[in-house]
Amino acid sequence: MSELGRIAIGTVGGLVVSTGVLLVIFIGFLVIAGRTKFRRRHRKSLVVRSLAEKMGTDVRYLTPDSPRGPADQLNTPELAEQSKPTQ
Repeated sequence: MSELGRIAIGTVGGLVVSTGVLLVIFIGFLVIAGRTKFRRRHRKSLVVRSLAEKMGTDVRYLTPDSPRGPADQLNTPELAEQSKPTQ
């Protein structure tokens, strides 16, 4: 095998190994960082995800068919006008 072939194989091998190491580090960090998001925090914690968590109340989700505030933005006259069939 010529010297140029050994250099090419060494270069490709080095790139594959360094890429693998970087992927392992990156994916490992994402897994560790992702798991900490699901950890329950206590009321005195310095890290706060939401105001409801800080106040100690549970999150209450709206049902899909409930109005969203004083004016239902999904049922406005403008949107009703756009959805009428044109003649």
